[in-house]
Amino acid sequence: MIVLGIETSCDETGLAVYDSDRGLLADCLYSQVDIHADFGGVIPELASRDHIRKTLPLVKQVIGAAGIANSDIEGVAYTAGPGLIGALLVGATIGRSLAMGWNVPAIGVHHMEGHLLAPMLETDPPSFSFVALLVSGGHTQLVRVEGIGQYQLLGESLDDAAGEAFDKVGKMLGLPYPGGPHVAELARTGTAGRFEFPRPMTNRPGLDFSFSGLKTFARNTIIEHSEVEGGLDGQTRADIARAFEEAVVATLAIKCRRALEQTGLQSLIIAGGVSANTRLREVLQAAMQKIDARLFYAQPKFCTDNGAMIAYAGCQRLLASQTESLAIDAFPRWSLESLAAIS
Repeated sequence: MIVLGIETSCDETGLAVYDSDRGLLADCLYSQVDIHADFGGVIPELASRDHIRKTLPLVKQVIGAAGIANSDIEGVAYTAGPGLIGALLVGATIGRSLAMGWNVPAIGVHHMEGHLLAPMLETDPPSFSFVALLVSGGHTQLVRVEGIGQYQLLGESLDDAAGEAFDKVGKMLGLPYPGGPHVAELARTGTAGRFEFPRPMTNRPGLDFSFSGLKTFARNTIIEHSEVEGGLDGQTRADIARAFEEAVVATLAIKCRRALEQTGLQSLIIAGGVSANTRLREVLQAAMQKIDARLFYAQPKFCTDNGAMIAYAGCQRLLASQTESLAIDAFPRWSLESLAAIS
C-alpha cells in the first residue's frame, strides 16, 4: 500500500510517501523557524496560514520525488492531534479532501504515535515489546509499548516538557529561537563540573518528571552571575548550558533505567525532537550497555516533526482496515492510551 503522509501539527510542514512493500519513497519538509524567530516562539495563527500556503505545493513535490502519479496513492494519513488546533485543521482538511478526491481511504494519526514509531523507518528497527521515551517540546513521557495501539503510560512531566525547558533556558541565555539546539551547541564548549544542577524527582520513586524547578535553578544561576562585575561572560554562559543539559540528560537516563527495571523489558526507544540530542544518545547508550539492554532511535531528520512518521503510522492502521469517515476531526489534546490497538 502506498500512503501519502501529511504533518502540520505545529510549525513544520512535512510530507512523505511510504510504500508498505518498498519502504519510504520520498519525504520533504518546510520549516517555519524563520517566521516565528522574531517572536521568540510559535505564533499559532501564522503557523496555520503558512501550512495553507505550503502544503499543496509540497504534496506535488513529494509525489514527484517518489516517482509516482496521484493515481498510485492508495491512502492518505494526516496528523489529527495533539497540536495547534488551527494547524491540525489545515492538514486534516487537505488530507481528507485529497483522499475523497482520489477515492482512497484516509486516517487521522496521533502525532506522538508517529514519533514513537519513527525508529521503525530505520534499517534495524526495534521489535515489540519496548519502553519508549517520548521527549519533545510539548511532551516528556515514558510509555510501555506492546504493539501498535497497545500503550501504557508509565510516567510523564508534571509541568514543563524537557524540550520546552531547553527552549526557555535558551531564551534566558540570549540564544536564538528555537533555544534547544542552540543550548546543546553552546554546551559543547562548557566546562564540566563548574556548575552542578539538580536532577529533579530522581531522589524519590516513580517515573514522573518535573523540569520547571530545574529551569528556575538555571534562571537563578544566570541572574547571580549577571550581577557580578563584567556581567555574564561567554564561558559562563557555556558552562551554565552544559550544566543544564547534563542535568536534563541524567534525569532522563535515570528514569529510563527505572522504567526498564520496572517492566522487565530489554529495549528502549527514544523519539521526539530532543532525541536528536547527541549527549542524550551517548549517555543512554552507555546506560543501556551496563544493563544489557538495547537503544533505538531514528535518524536526526526523523526525530523532529516530519511526514515520514505519519505516513508510516497511517499505513499500519490503513492496512488494519482502520479508516476515517468524511467528518474532519482534530484534537489539540489526545491521550495515547485511548488509541485502538492493531491486532
